[in-house]
Amino acid sequence: MNSTAKVLPAILVVEDEPLIRMEAVDMIEDAGFRVYDAANADAALVLMELHEDIGILFTDIDMPGSMDGMELATHVRNVWPPVAIVIASGKVDFADMQVPEGSTFFPKPYPTEKIAPILEHIVDRLKISSPPLNKPHD
Repeated sequence: MNSTAKVLPAILVVEDEPLIRMEAVDMIEDAGFRVYDAANADAALVLMELHEDIGILFTDIDMPGSMDGMELATHVRNVWPPVAIVIASGKVDFADMQVPEGSTFFPKPYPTEKIAPILEHIVDRLKISSPPLNKPHD
């Protein structure tokens, strides 16, 4: 039996600005994904530990807390290598950043019409077969 249905990973949105976070969550849910959200890296790491279905991290860079979004992205790449990383910022030039390998960058404000196709491309690239996706790497 050949099934063409994809198992979509959940997406973790990390953004300290509540209105921007709500907009990103709505946009990603409208694209058919389950979404978790966090206001900082510390809360994001708790969610990563609790929810094995998270397959994509969508994070802002400039955030308060113990680490910024770039440090969070690097940590997630090291601990959960299969998780895809999307980095968003309105202040940073992607070409000047040292980002985890395979990361995708979105300038703010988010290009709404491009988010869903890019997320679907990431899912295809991940070759999702079945959850759990984010078991910690030993």
